Amino acid sequence: MFNDPAKRNVLLLAVCQALYISGTSLMIATAPLIGAMLAGDPGWATLPLAIHHAGVTSATIPASLIMRRIGRRAGFMAGSAVGMIGALLAVHALFEQSYPLFCVGVFVVGWFNGFAIFYRFAAADSATPDFRPKAISLVLAGGLAAAVIGPELAKHTRELLTPVVFAGSYAALIGLYAISFCLLAFVRIPGLTAEERRDTGRPLSVILRQPACAVAMLSGMIGYGSMSLVMTPTPLAMQFCGFGFNESASVIQIHILGMFAPAFFTGHLVSKFGAERIILAGILLIVACAVVALGGIAFENFAVALFLNGVGWNFMFVGGTSLLTEVHTPSERAKVQDVNDFLVFGTIATASLLSGHIFSDFGWDWLNFGILPMLALALIATAFLMLSKRRVVA
Repeated sequence: MFNDPAKRNVLLLAVCQALYISGTSLMIATAPLIGAMLAGDPGWATLPLAIHHAGVTSATIPASLIMRRIGRRAGFMAGSAVGMIGALLAVHALFEQSYPLFCVGVFVVGWFNGFAIFYRFAAADSATPDFRPKAISLVLAGGLAAAVIGPELAKHTRELLTPVVFAGSYAALIGLYAISFCLLAFVRIPGLTAEERRDTGRPLSVILRQPACAVAMLSGMIGYGSMSLVMTPTPLAMQFCGFGFNESASVIQIHILGMFAPAFFTGHLVSKFGAERIILAGILLIVACAVVALGGIAFENFAVALFLNGVGWNFMFVGGTSLLTEVHTPSERAKVQDVNDFLVFGTIATASLLSGHIFSDFGWDWLNFGILPMLALALIATAFLMLSKRRVVA
């Protein structure tokens, strides 16, 4: 593996993915509780996560442009440095008990994520067409370690800097991002040739009008949006149902396990059955999540629902990302990836913000009913693409 540049990149990027998702899962388990504690209003408890995702969204286009100019490796390393600054701000905010400053800190951490979300595309850049879906999937599989690292880190560092609860958790983020910074120095991703830099390819409007491009982006948006709508307020919902922090952190662990464990074989499934079928399977799994969540408020309901939610997200996201790599040339990839991730993470930010208010005003059931129309739209679009491809073949 170490003699093959593409496979070596996949291994390094998978480890960096594990560190990035570990930090994100730590924030998922803690930020809503911190938000409720500092804001004093459960309706605003999920605002820090929404602001974090807004940071990711605002960083996607600048991050891609920066990496187009200075390269993937240097860009990823710069993003890690920014993440350390954001985590330090969050720690300071917790010592000051400042809700606005905490929001600023997690927004800046979002800028690190705005670079890190391109790990999967970086792996695809150096892979052969046959290996590309597997490369994307294997990098995402690195997040499997985050199912253990992130929530466990949150549990064991929660009172590390007592009496300031959770300050130790955000101090631990600095260490995660520092390790990423060091590992990324060994990543080797081929840059664009001089000709590819000069040639920007087809107009973006032409690329976006392709049905496959629309379905790929819609799959990412709805897969992530429906996941975020249910996942973000889960710690709050469990708290209202009488569960403690360790139990809600365990459900987040199970959810992240569902997100990333399938990544070891999702790429193979995409290669064998096609991206569209895998997207459809993901949609049905998230529908099943809603059914289980609506069935009760026992620990098992939360755990099984969030696991199905995670697996469904994986199928939709890997399927959508694989489909997206088929609709652009190397010279077009930056602008297409920019738009895709801007839309995806804009959807996450919106869903995170709305989820707190929906949960506070209407309750847990309406959150789960709310994802069904989005999933229906993705189902119709994907089915239409499959039918249109069959007509072309016929």
